[in-house]
Amino acid sequence: MSLLRTALAAVSLTVALPAAAATWQVDPAHSQVGFEVDHMMISTVRGNFGTFTGTAETNASGTLTRLAGSVSIASVDTDDAKRDGHLQSGDFFDAATFPEMTFSSTKITPADSGGYQVTGDLTIRGTTRPVTLAVAPLKGPVQDAWGNTKVGTKATATINRQDFGVTWNKSLDAGGVVVGDDVRITLDLQLAQAK
Repeated sequence: MSLLRTALAAVSLTVALPAAAATWQVDPAHSQVGFEVDHMMISTVRGNFGTFTGTAETNASGTLTRLAGSVSIASVDTDDAKRDGHLQSGDFFDAATFPEMTFSSTKITPADSGGYQVTGDLTIRGTTRPVTLAVAPLKGPVQDAWGNTKVGTKATATINRQDFGVTWNKSLDAGGVVVGDDVRITLDLQLAQAK
């Protein structure tokens, strides 16, 4: 009987202990950095960046406390090689001079949805501006088949590309422009706990 009491006490102690703060690394094989922008005022062009890194931090209660990431401009992919080359050129991102875009959170506040409003410094083409991401509640944690602890979330934001010096455009004969100014960003993130 005393063995049973000891086992129950150990279980109670384990449950009572708070979770530890953790650092998480974005798993690029199960994540996506996507964007979309209006084209010729009649349709939408979508793309993504294939090479990126990211980290997040949570406190002992599992609350998000930090989010940061970096994206390789050369990895832009819109399913059209000519367009991708143009996006990497000086007309748009100027990848040769500014090979990465980065984000680093400066303030995180809870949102009514149970998620977060994550404000941070976004740097594109050497220009840094504050941007706020709407981040969904963290899902998980769960363990994958290899024993890695994972969480997932989704983040969205809309930025004006003109604010970051990405200004190329052409006027249409019927009025309007070729490329819209508003760029809608969607981050689908799966993160693994750092060991």
